[in-house]
Amino acid sequence: MTSTGGPKPKAAQVADALRDDIKKMKPGDRIPSQRELIDRFGFASQTIQNGLAALRAEGLIVSAGNLGNFVSDGVAPSDDVRNEIMEIRSQLQALADRVETLEGRSNSGGA
Repeated sequence: MTSTGGPKPKAAQVADALRDDIKKMKPGDRIPSQRELIDRFGFASQTIQNGLAALRAEGLIVSAGNLGNFVSDGVAPSDDVRNEIMEIRSQLQALADRVETLEGRSNSGGA
């Protein structure tokens, strides 16, 4: 195992602590609010957000917007998100192709 010798980043500390908390929670349980986490850890808002983002990326928690973050039911949303991103990219490429075609018609017809 390689050690960098430095302390663990603050966002990683937040994520690690919350992972331990999540092990004791049930799916659907609410994670403490960002304000509560700021008070608990004494870190900046962005640091807390980064820690929560790591947990969302791992599929451990899900965000419900203004309602907060909740323990995931274990179904990783990452495949759904990847599929949605691929679909959006496909649609963007189709739109870009259509715009290029229309601009080509416009340029050749108006010249």
